Amino acid sequence: MTEDKVSLELTEEILQSMEVGMAFRDYSGRISSMDFHRASSYLVTASDDESIRLYDVANATHINRRAPNDELFLAAAAAAAAITLCLKTINSKKYGVDLVCFTSHPTTVIYSSKNGWDDRVTCMFESCLIRQILSAESLRLLSLNDNKYLRYFKGHHDRVVSLSLCARNELFISGSLDRTVLLWDQRVEKCQGLLRVQGRPAAAYDDQGLVFAIAFGGYIRLFDTRKYEKGPFDIFSVGGDFSDANVVKFSNDGRLMLLTTTDGYIHVLDSFRGTLIGIIRALGDFRGPSPPSNSGLQENVYGLIQLISTLRINVDRRKMAFVHIASSGDGSVYAWSVRSGKEVASWVSTEKEPPVIKWAPGSLMFATGSSELSFWIPDLSKLGTYAGRK
Repeated sequence: MTEDKVSLELTEEILQSMEVGMAFRDYSGRISSMDFHRASSYLVTASDDESIRLYDVANATHINRRAPNDELFLAAAAAAAAITLCLKTINSKKYGVDLVCFTSHPTTVIYSSKNGWDDRVTCMFESCLIRQILSAESLRLLSLNDNKYLRYFKGHHDRVVSLSLCARNELFISGSLDRTVLLWDQRVEKCQGLLRVQGRPAAAYDDQGLVFAIAFGGYIRLFDTRKYEKGPFDIFSVGGDFSDANVVKFSNDGRLMLLTTTDGYIHVLDSFRGTLIGIIRALGDFRGPSPPSNSGLQENVYGLIQLISTLRINVDRRKMAFVHIASSGDGSVYAWSVRSGKEVASWVSTEKEPPVIKWAPGSLMFATGSSELSFWIPDLSKLGTYAGRK
C-alpha cells in the first residue's frame, strides 16, 4: 500500500510548545557548525573538540501515515527525537574543524579546517612551510563511511567563514578572511572561479542553483552562476549597515533573502526587487539601535540564522526566522516573523552559550548546539488542540 507523506502547517501554537526532546552532553568543546542532509535522516556536527559527528534522527525528517491524523504526526515526531542515534565520531586533530556541510551523498561532507590560522608569530622556515601547506588545503571532502579524504581543495590563505553547497549539482562556494570568494567543483581540486571582495564575505546559493549571493560592506551582490565572471547582475543595499556580513541565506522559494551582520541586525529583503522588508535586532527589538560592542554578536551570530524554509507556510504567508540571543549569555532561542518583526516564540535553552541552530527539513524539529546538542520537538501537553486526545 502506498503511504502519503504528512503535510502540516507550522503554527505559532506549535512553535511555542516546542521543548527539548533529547540532548547529547558528551561534547568537550563548543559546536561550531551543523547540517541536516536534505534527503536523508542524517545530521552532522562540527565541534571545537576537533570532532565531526554523524547522527541519525530516524523518522523525524520524513514521517509517513495512512490517514490524515495530525496527532499521529506530532506523536511520531516526539518519538523520533527519542531514538536519535550517534552513528560515528571522527576526529580531525591535525586540521581542526570549523564549518561542515553535507554533499548530495548522506555520508560525505565538506568541511573547513581551523588549526593554524591564528598563528601570527614569526617562525622558522620549516614552520612557515608547514603552515603554508595547511592553509593551501583549507577545505576537505571527507567520506564518513571509512574516514577517508576524497579530495583536498586548495586556494584560500586564511580561515573560511562562509560555505554553501549548490543543491542541484556538484558545485559549492566558499568565502574567506583572505577577502576572496572561491567557486568549486567537488570533482576538481583547484577552484573554478575567484572573486575578490573588500571585507569579510558571506556567500550562498539559491535553492535552484542558478544564482548565488555575496554580501559584504553593506551590500548584497547577486551573480548568475553561469556568467559570474561578468560581475553581479544586481546589487542591493541593506540600509546603511556597513558592519561585517555574517550569514546570507535565500528562502526555499527564492523570494526572500536574509542577512545577518556583526552589529547584531537581521536584514530581510525581497530577492527580486531588493526591497528591504524588515530589520530585526538580534537582541529582540524591531529596528532598534545597535547593540553594545561587547555583546558577543560578532562571534556568535555567524552561521546561526536561517529561514525556516523547509516547512509549510501558513495561509497568511508568514515566514519565520530563527535567531539566538548572544548578549544575555543564557543561550536563549527566539523566533520572529520575518515580515512583521514580531517575536512569536522564545525558549530557554539548557545551553550556557548562544547556540548554532538548524531546522530538520520537512519536520517539526530543530536542533541547537553549543556545549551540547539538543533536539527540540512539540510538547503535546501544551497544545490545546491535541491535549487530552487519544
